[in-house]
Amino acid sequence: MNTQRIWRIGLTGGIGSGKSTVASLLAARGAAVIDADAISRSVTAPGGRAIAPIAQVFGPEMIDAHGAMDRQAMREQIFKNADAKKKLEAIIHPLVSLITAEQAQAALQNGQRCLVFDVPLLVESGERWRRQVDRVIVVDCDAATQRQRVMTRSGLAAEEIDRIIALQASRAQRLASADVVIFNQGLSLAELEAQVAQVAADFGL
Repeated sequence: MNTQRIWRIGLTGGIGSGKSTVASLLAARGAAVIDADAISRSVTAPGGRAIAPIAQVFGPEMIDAHGAMDRQAMREQIFKNADAKKKLEAIIHPLVSLITAEQAQAALQNGQRCLVFDVPLLVESGERWRRQVDRVIVVDCDAATQRQRVMTRSGLAAEEIDRIIALQASRAQRLASADVVIFNQGLSLAELEAQVAQVAADFGL
């Protein structure tokens, strides 16, 4: 493949799939990783770009003592009012898109030729993300492996993890959207790294 072209890669996977590890391995090979989840968290953190509009739309009681969005209060608001979720997304989504574009532009100006957009809900977002990337990499494993990994790292109960998995796109939906699949089950870190290296080579990394 032409290693001089600019690649825009979407990276996704269910909770506990090892997506963040794959993102780190791609970054180590020279990719610019743009983390949509981290950007989303940053806009509702103290000083985040969403804080002022959230206070304006929902009231100052939705901002906590540290200047961040009060997540518990917002969850309760969304539970009571079906329109609240749409209003919040109307604030956050354009800001995430804007900051993502800013980070991508900065990476390109820095000479990066491969941009990896780490998007947990890429499949759930439909065509919005699919249109923005050249290839979609899905990090895959079965649900039992997801559950075990998340229980080990976070201590959440199996029932809670199953609820999170149920809210995400199904494994079949993710695989159907994939151009490239990294099957991360029963692998050592070295074996995963070798699989990532093989994929990365196609993108000039």
